Amino acid sequence: MVTVAHQQAPPNTPTTPLTTTGITLSTRHLGPNWYASVMGTAIIGGAGATLPVHIPGLRTACTAVWAFSLLMLTALLAARTLHWVHHRDQARAHLLDPAVAPFYGCLSMALLAVGGGALLVGEDWIGTGAAVALDAVLFTAGTVIGLAAAVAIPYLMVVKHRVEPGQASPVWLLPVVAPMVSAALGPLLVPHLPAGQAQETLLFACVAMFGLSLLATLVMLPMIFARLLTGGPFPLALTPTLFLVLGPLGQSTTAVNKFADTAATGVAPAPYDQGFAVFAVLYGVPVMGFALLWLALAGAMVVRARRRGMGFAMTWWAFTFPVGTCVTGAEGLGKHTGLAVYDWLAIALYAFLVTAWTVALVQTLRGLLNGKLLAAPSREQPAPRLGTVRTT
Repeated sequence: MVTVAHQQAPPNTPTTPLTTTGITLSTRHLGPNWYASVMGTAIIGGAGATLPVHIPGLRTACTAVWAFSLLMLTALLAARTLHWVHHRDQARAHLLDPAVAPFYGCLSMALLAVGGGALLVGEDWIGTGAAVALDAVLFTAGTVIGLAAAVAIPYLMVVKHRVEPGQASPVWLLPVVAPMVSAALGPLLVPHLPAGQAQETLLFACVAMFGLSLLATLVMLPMIFARLLTGGPFPLALTPTLFLVLGPLGQSTTAVNKFADTAATGVAPAPYDQGFAVFAVLYGVPVMGFALLWLALAGAMVVRARRRGMGFAMTWWAFTFPVGTCVTGAEGLGKHTGLAVYDWLAIALYAFLVTAWTVALVQTLRGLLNGKLLAAPSREQPAPRLGTVRTT
C-alpha cells in the first residue's frame, strides 16, 4: 500500500538519471508494501493450478506467471537491500510508522507464496528436486520472518506507536496473518520429509500456526469493523485495504482443507485423520460464508470510492492475494463437500483475481515508468493517519 502522500512527486522534483546513484536514490521510498505485488502475482499460479476445470494452456500460463513472481521477488529483495544499506534512516522511520510497519508481514507472505508456487507449478519447468529445495528455503525463511513479525510489529504498536481505536485498519492484520500462510503452504512439503515423526511434526506445527494466526485475527477484526461503523468510510486511496480482511478468512479455509488432505495420506494417526476431514468442512463452510459477506461489503465500498474519484495506488494490490486465498479455499471446499457450487465459486473468484491482477500490474508498471510510484513525498513526514470523521 502507498499512502496518498506517496502517489505523486512534487511538481519541481527533478528526474534522476538511471545511474548507480539514481537507482540507489529511487529505493529510498521503496517500502515493504511492495511485497504485496509479489504475493498477488504468485497466487495467480498457485490458485490456477488447482482449479476444478480443465482449460488448455492454463497450467503453462500459471507456471509462466509463477516464474515472473520469482523474478519480481529477486528484484525486490535486491532493491530492499539497497534501501536498508543506503537509507537506514528511512527504514527505521518505516518501522516506527504504524501505517507502514505492518507491511513487514508481506515479506514473509511473498517468500511463502513464491515457495509454494514452486511445488504447485514451478516443478514443471525446474524439476521436482529443485522445486522442493527452493520451497524448503523460502518456506523456512518466510515462516521465521512471519513469526518474528507477528510478535515484533504488535510489540512496536504497543511500546513505540501511538495508535487510537479510530485508526484501526485492515493493514493491522498483515503481520498476524503471515503464519496462516505458512500453515496453508507447509503441508505441501510434508510428503517430501521422512515418514513418521518429521512429517507429523510439520503437520502439527502448521496446525499450531493456524491457531496462532486465527486467534490474533479474531482479536483484531472487531476493532476494524467497529472503526467502519463509528468512523465512517476510509479515505479513498485506502478503501481497497478492506479486501485484506479476506486474507485470513480464505487462507484459514485453505489451511484446514490442506490439513485434511495431508492427514488422509496416513501422516496423522487415527482418529485424527478423520477429525481433520470433518473440521475442514465444519470450519470452512461458515468462514467462507462470512468471507462472501465481507467481499460484498468491501466491494460496495470500493464502488462508492471509485465513483468519488478513487485513483490508482498500490493499495489496489489488495484485490489480488486476499481474493486468491478465497479461490483456494473454495477449491478445497468443493473437493471435500462434493458440491459443485464451490467449484463455480472458485472459478468466478479466479476470473475476478486475474482481472484485478492485470489492472494492478499494468498500472504499477506505468507508475514505475513515469516515476510517480517511487517519487519522494512532498514532505518528509510520517504517513497520514486514518481519520475518524464520517463522510457521506
